Amino acid sequence: MLEMQQEMRKVAKELLESGEATVVIGWEKGALPYQTSPVLIRSAEETEKLVWDEYCQQNLSNYLIDFVYSDEKVAIFAKGCDTRAFNRLVQDKRIKAEQFTVIGVPCPGMKDRKQAAKGVADVPLAKACQECRYPNPVYANRTLGQPVTPRATAPDYSDVEAIEAMSADEKAKFWQEQYSKCIRCYACRNVCPACNCTNCIFDQSKSGWQSKDINASENQFYGITRAFHVAGRCIECGQCDMVCPSDVPIMLMNKKAKKDLDQLFGQYDAGLETESLIPLGRYDVNDPEEFM
Repeated sequence: MLEMQQEMRKVAKELLESGEATVVIGWEKGALPYQTSPVLIRSAEETEKLVWDEYCQQNLSNYLIDFVYSDEKVAIFAKGCDTRAFNRLVQDKRIKAEQFTVIGVPCPGMKDRKQAAKGVADVPLAKACQECRYPNPVYANRTLGQPVTPRATAPDYSDVEAIEAMSADEKAKFWQEQYSKCIRCYACRNVCPACNCTNCIFDQSKSGWQSKDINASENQFYGITRAFHVAGRCIECGQCDMVCPSDVPIMLMNKKAKKDLDQLFGQYDAGLETESLIPLGRYDVNDPEEFM
């Protein structure tokens, strides 16, 4: 990964010195070995901050929304999931592709920083990376390095099926226990590329949709509402699980929604391109109506 890191620094420096970019978005090292965070580079000298290691899991595309009304020329390093997020934001009309320079970086998989923080000797890959089918950029103005082989070729729903096999009472108990841990910090919402509404329902306290009480019932309403919101739009980057301080299995619910949509409307992987409509964004007279 060191060779790729040097190439990234070289490219960032060239872009900044030539004026093709006034800011480059990448990753920098934190205080601890397993801490790597997003960084905005604005000068050639700062490019030495850029790193590419096994903890560059953060999806950078969300930061592009902040530059929509800016005159700055923005370049961004992007893994497979970052480029899917980029396409997702373009499809949602939150950004315009031509505004930005996307530098694709094939991703070998990122380690689980939560496990690293616990002092685990052999830190495993993040679960989303273990199941990743698109580690290579699906959109880029320029791509560095060589493509990597995907770790998976089909969605893995084994964890979803384990929940589906439970009785109704067991499911209710399971999710109540999970969401009783939620502190409604909204970190999962804030980090999610599919949660990009200008005005979020959960910020509208006077609407009456949800109280500010932190309890299992209110938390489950939040979780279910958000899962429906990102259904068919989730790019499976696992950022929600990564940032959750309470270890609520948020992606498990997202995967359940994707599994159902795949069965009802055919397999659809969000963020691979920007032209097709998402499953819940299109209508066909032959759509299944078992719920009617």
